[in-house]
Amino acid sequence: MDTTAGGAPEAARGARAAEAGPRRAGSHEDDRAADGTPEDDPDGSASGSTAADGTGSALFPDLGDTGDTGGIGDIAGSPPRPVRPARPPSGGGAVDAAGMVVLACCAVWVMVCAGGREARPEGALLALLAVTAGYAAGRVLGAMLPTLTLTVGAVTVLALVLGPAHRLSGGASAPPLGYPNADAALLVLAAGAACCAAWGVPDTVWRVPSVVWQALLRLLAMAAAVAALVLGSSAGFAAGMAVVLCSLAAARMRHRLIGLVGLALAAALAVGGSYAVAVDAAPGGLSESLTGQLTQPRVALWHEAVHLAGRHPLRGVGPGRFAEESTPLPSDTPTAETPQSAPFQLAAEQGVPGVALLGGAYLWTLCALWRSPRSTPAVLTAAATLTGLGLLAAVDHVLSYTAVTAAAGLLAGLATSRPLPAQAPAPAPKPGPKQPMRKPAPRSGAERASSPASGSAPDR
Repeated sequence: MDTTAGGAPEAARGARAAEAGPRRAGSHEDDRAADGTPEDDPDGSASGSTAADGTGSALFPDLGDTGDTGGIGDIAGSPPRPVRPARPPSGGGAVDAAGMVVLACCAVWVMVCAGGREARPEGALLALLAVTAGYAAGRVLGAMLPTLTLTVGAVTVLALVLGPAHRLSGGASAPPLGYPNADAALLVLAAGAACCAAWGVPDTVWRVPSVVWQALLRLLAMAAAVAALVLGSSAGFAAGMAVVLCSLAAARMRHRLIGLVGLALAAALAVGGSYAVAVDAAPGGLSESLTGQLTQPRVALWHEAVHLAGRHPLRGVGPGRFAEESTPLPSDTPTAETPQSAPFQLAAEQGVPGVALLGGAYLWTLCALWRSPRSTPAVLTAAATLTGLGLLAAVDHVLSYTAVTAAAGLLAGLATSRPLPAQAPAPAPKPGPKQPMRKPAPRSGAERASSPASGSAPDR
């Protein structure tokens, strides 16, 4: 009898354990080295894999420097940290809550200014309601069909302007609102909507490349600006063309905050320049030139509004009471119910707090656009459009028309909307650790001898 037969299985098992131990210890590393993908980074987004094959920019085109270590672990052997996208996160409920507070304060202050007087706050409250309704509709439609909504809105406005008269105004003086500058304000919003839609066109629509659709939408925006000039509003034409140019320039802006700050400064300069003209504080030649462009009766209305605001700085004279409290203008000057300027009207009728609330609403809109999840070119285009509308409102009473305020709220809602979860790209599934294929252990001589397939009898 073979005395080593009884110890052969134990020796074979020991040999198999010694051979399989290193294999199990390095199995995961070997598998990851075989396919070139880290176990904790299935998409290849860590710098360790992207540095080798250069596919990081294709997978994540919006990655930026966030102060991370490029995906390198803190200590040896620790999993790499993923690089965060550079796009600013959505403001979420905090920004929306701030907007609700601003709008609520505006409505409450209107009622405070109207208290105890024969005022007419219905116009201001209707404008606030139109802005709120348009913003809510824009948030809902923007979550589902943002590009289609923007395109349809721009085409609808242009069709109303170029179509039969008195579609919305009920009068035949000018389509569609009955006031050329108000129609021009709508056309500026239409131009901005078309430019925003151009930035949201997919790669191919109906087998037509996106470049063609973008060119058509920008031509639509320029047509809206030209239509404003045809109506007789040179300011509307200038604002519409400025929106188109700003939209093209926004493609090269990497930081939206810089563009938003620049637009805010432009709006502040416009309001400050209007105030300088109203109080005759601009240099002589410049003041006379601006007065000639703005017309002397308009500047006289601004001066009267500043005078009323100085006499009633807290609550103003009351909503809708400017025509009753202002000094009568010369008989050859047409009478006006408003001072032809949104800031001056609020200053005269609601005091300094009314102007501050208007400025706060504009700054909140820029803040909401800054935190918007939409692309930076689309956000800056919407901000330029709303700023252009603000410049028109600084020199005319275009915000007194409900259609204009509702359209402005709709555009702001579309530009700040968040896509539905179904529209967001689903994260790639993370594969589990690969199990190594284990080779069958070699059998001992005794096991081979005892196998019926071996054809040999066991040792005895």
